[in-house]
Amino acid sequence: MTAVAEAAAPPPPGAALAPAPSCGALFLGFLGLGLIGFGGVLPMARRMLVEERRWLSAESFTELLGLCQFLPGGNVINLSVAVGMEFRGAAGAASALLGLVLGPTAIVIGLGVVYDRFRDDPTLQHMFAGLAAAAAGLLVATALKMLAPLRRNGRALLVVAATLIAIAVARWPLLPSLMVLAPASILLCGRRGR
Repeated sequence: MTAVAEAAAPPPPGAALAPAPSCGALFLGFLGLGLIGFGGVLPMARRMLVEERRWLSAESFTELLGLCQFLPGGNVINLSVAVGMEFRGAAGAASALLGLVLGPTAIVIGLGVVYDRFRDDPTLQHMFAGLAAAAAGLLVATALKMLAPLRRNGRALLVVAATLIAIAVARWPLLPSLMVLAPASILLCGRRGR
């Protein structure tokens, strides 16, 4: 195997986690994440945190993201704060959050100026349609990766299926769905003895 292929391969399931990152490492990790994952950071966040830097296990990432999705605000913003708090407290949370938002904020301001000038151009409109399709594909790929740690947990898969049916098929609003499914999932996990 080449060095590039070895570096891209995910760590084996039992691989040891890396040492706790410093505030500088959190800032740089999330800065890179914000810059390369502009517009769709969640798929890259999992890859960076679990596979590349090994700061979190796959299970820890899934549990932490589940908590972050329940909290108000952007999921990845919440995730950066939670990861920073986990390793370095308030300073780590501030470092990770600042790293995540600094690059994209500058890019958005620049793109806003350019878009205002060229918004009626058909080429630009086609480009945005293609970007939307790519973002949807990344979201589906991440969802499948996040299901992997749950494949032997029938109760968790039941909650995932119920959520998918409630939101995607029945088109129930998010808040009422969460108000029913979150306590149900806690009860199911509680009976499992976790």
